[in-house]
Amino acid sequence: MAERELLRFLTAGSVDDGKSTLIGRLLHDSNALYQDQLASVRQASPGSSIDFSLFTDGLRAEREQGITIDVAYRYFSTPKRKFILADTPGHEQYTRNMATGASNADLAVLLTDARKGLLPQTHRHAAIAWLLGIRQFAVAINKMDLVGFDEAIFQNIAADFRRFAEKLGPVELIFIPTCSVDGDNIARRSERTPWYRGATLLEHLESVPVRAPRREQVRLAVQTVLRTGREPRRYAGQISSGVLRPGDAVIALPSLRGSRVASIRVGDQEIDSAVPPLSVTVSLEDDLDLGRGDMLADPASPPRSGRRIRATLLWMSDRPLAPGRPYLIKHTTRQVCASVTRLDCALDPATLERRPASTLALNEFGECEIECHQPLYFDPYAENRLTGSFIVIDPIGNGTLAAGMILSEAENAAAAPQPASGLTVWLTGLSSAGKSTIGQAVYEKLWARGYKVEWLDGDAVRRNLSKDLGFSKEDRDENVRRIGFVAEMLTRNGVIALVSLISPYRQVREEVRRRIGNFLEVYVHAPLEVCEQRDVKGLYRRARAGEIPAMTGVNDPYEPPLDPDLECRTDRETAAESAAKVIAAIERRLARAAPDQS
Repeated sequence: MAERELLRFLTAGSVDDGKSTLIGRLLHDSNALYQDQLASVRQASPGSSIDFSLFTDGLRAEREQGITIDVAYRYFSTPKRKFILADTPGHEQYTRNMATGASNADLAVLLTDARKGLLPQTHRHAAIAWLLGIRQFAVAINKMDLVGFDEAIFQNIAADFRRFAEKLGPVELIFIPTCSVDGDNIARRSERTPWYRGATLLEHLESVPVRAPRREQVRLAVQTVLRTGREPRRYAGQISSGVLRPGDAVIALPSLRGSRVASIRVGDQEIDSAVPPLSVTVSLEDDLDLGRGDMLADPASPPRSGRRIRATLLWMSDRPLAPGRPYLIKHTTRQVCASVTRLDCALDPATLERRPASTLALNEFGECEIECHQPLYFDPYAENRLTGSFIVIDPIGNGTLAAGMILSEAENAAAAPQPASGLTVWLTGLSSAGKSTIGQAVYEKLWARGYKVEWLDGDAVRRNLSKDLGFSKEDRDENVRRIGFVAEMLTRNGVIALVSLISPYRQVREEVRRRIGNFLEVYVHAPLEVCEQRDVKGLYRRARAGEIPAMTGVNDPYEPPLDPDLECRTDRETAAESAAKVIAAIERRLARAAPDQS
């Protein structure tokens, strides 16, 4: 017997449009309710009739009690199809919750009261659904019994919605006259609408085409790499799009190396093909060096790649968007440091009008440009919702700030002229060599002299921006890149960025130097034995006792700069002397960079 298709759809409507009653009637008439639910609702209903809205009241009560439920999901099926229904809140203040339900839906059922016609909230729901990628709308013009099942009223509302839909872009529309209380045109055709010859709501849900997985554009973002005994590496992740089969050619990103799929497993069982949204492990004919955040893709149609993207944001935090501030972006299995470099406009969801804006507040949409410290491998959201979407995370509190939909790669516009006074001062050296002590002293002196200066201390960054990272070489390199990205933003905006960070590996320090350009590398040098004698944190002692497995200088290498711009020998000079040397070097560099006033 063939597997029944799954349709994901959402319902949305303004207050008192009858959405709860429609959902209850749909579940009841499709035989999706248990006998104890029916008995309970019959007992609670006034009079002899069933109050179908009570079938969803339990979830509403949970919301009133303060339990966080963004969207209420209902699962049901008919002999023809399986369904996941996302019951989304209708009030404007819950825009972000409605967007959550829309992000995975293929179709939107929008309700409007036949007595009221289209309301601004109806436009808002349609626009949000369209922005989130929904292109199929079933508009239930409800409470037709209260307007005498007047065909003219139905046709006028449908015409109004068609005019609004022209602003959205290509959409598929069906309009259904309904009376949720009596079940007219929900699961059975109504004798009270002889002029309506279209499908009932349930018939439409059972027959509307579901987007089929496409053969092209295979995407698998690597979540982890598994290796057991002598078995080849297996790359674990979720199929985002396409159909993957043994023997298929794939390309690995970012290395761009090609190979072929040797086998695909779900658990211990090998399978012949994998389609979205299956989570699988894949082995390749070649042993490629891949890690979390990398991607396997179809070489004939690889994803786009770029550090600068254009995107639509739905801001979901009480704390407004701050362009230029460092954030974290979670995209597929990759997490990168990023900032909004330009906010082009804010979008009014009720009209899709664009207006100039300098920030976004809670539940506001906007179009912007974002710069990441490492490339993203993406498809536009209109083509692939999984590889085209991301969330913005607060690097300090770790809360979700926004949902994003990628529009395209940003154009390579010429960089705007920046103040000449920006500079990154990178203090590198062993733990307890004196980096933080010098950094603090330099910061205080420069601040007192009126310079724009910020201090990025390695320990503070670890507690905030890089709290998700460990101490493997890959994680340490990622930590350096994140801090380098923040320093680059500060430098280009005329700030002196002081960075005190062990940053043990020479190659990634050079990578950051090349990206920033105006860069002063300071080697804070003290012999290992001197650092161990200081050891104010007790790290060396713990490393010698085997409690810290990868301690730089003990059981993990430190690669000193080959040609630093400045060296501070903290075993021979005082902290004040070292700080004075750094300040003098900074002022010499800034003087060289200042424009000629003659």
